[in-house]
Amino acid sequence: MEQLQDLFARSPTLVPDSGVRPMLLSLLLAFVLGQLIAWVYKRTHSGLSYSRSFTESIVLITMVVSLVMFVIGDNIVTAFGLIGALAIIRFRNVLKDTRDTMFVFLALVLGMALGSQRYGPAILGTLVLLSATVYLHWTRFGTNGLFDGHLSFRVEEGGQERDARAVMNRFCRRFNSLSVRQGGGATEYVFVVSLRDTTRGDEMLRDLETISEVGHVALVLQDELSEV
Repeated sequence: MEQLQDLFARSPTLVPDSGVRPMLLSLLLAFVLGQLIAWVYKRTHSGLSYSRSFTESIVLITMVVSLVMFVIGDNIVTAFGLIGALAIIRFRNVLKDTRDTMFVFLALVLGMALGSQRYGPAILGTLVLLSATVYLHWTRFGTNGLFDGHLSFRVEEGGQERDARAVMNRFCRRFNSLSVRQGGGATEYVFVVSLRDTTRGDEMLRDLETISEVGHVALVLQDELSEV
């Protein structure tokens, strides 16, 4: 217990220990906390741009930066040497989402904190920031609009729109007609919809497709539209 308290009470003004045991401890914490960040990123991600390699990179970036801090230590010459070496490397991967940039920056800061053996701020800061991320995701903070997305389908000549509306009433809290176009022996409908449960969108599409006169059914949610 005393050793654990010593880790959290370590003064940030002290030069970090350069031994093997402190380095292994920092890398282990970087591995564990990096996975926690990656797990929260995966669970709260929305849209079409999810990448497994990016999720793995969050873990590895945390560990690499932690190791870099140990390599630099308090040696200014080594620090400038690493800066020069990194300047040669060109990173051409463009992050499409500002939120992804935040997770990369969090991994960098966490790696710096662990590499300099500031374990208390690293662990506490990670838990607070990830709790805020989960809260914003669950509350859908910043969502603009009352509808989840757009539903489109075609009703062949002789079919009835009310059959499709009956299905929509089961899965949607509300919906409004956005456009109606006729041509080619069929009528195409586009609705804005607010789903009772966004995870049951595929089930609604399957029920619509069971109606013989209904075809070309598609549902595009707002999170997906933001990345198209």
